[in-house]
Amino acid sequence: MKVNPYVNTTSTAVEIFKTNVTHNQLANKIIADLNQLYPNYNINFDLEDCDKVLRIESDNSIHISRIIDYGNSNNVQIELIDY
Repeated sequence: MKVNPYVNTTSTAVEIFKTNVTHNQLANKIIADLNQLYPNYNINFDLEDCDKVLRIESDNSIHISRIIDYGNSNNVQIELIDY
């Protein structure tokens, strides 16, 4: 079997969370906190979305329960969106 050397075989994990974050200041704090805990994650918010989406991308696995626990510890609703 031939292998195409131009095909990217690495997989990326992506998880989408619904939050109750409404202000950029809080979103930036959460991003900074999570980047301290998980420096390999690419983290961003879409506060314009009705679900105030927190999106996390990683080349490795994403610790979903730890992200939700972070929210609970900081009085922020973070809930995994099943897609």
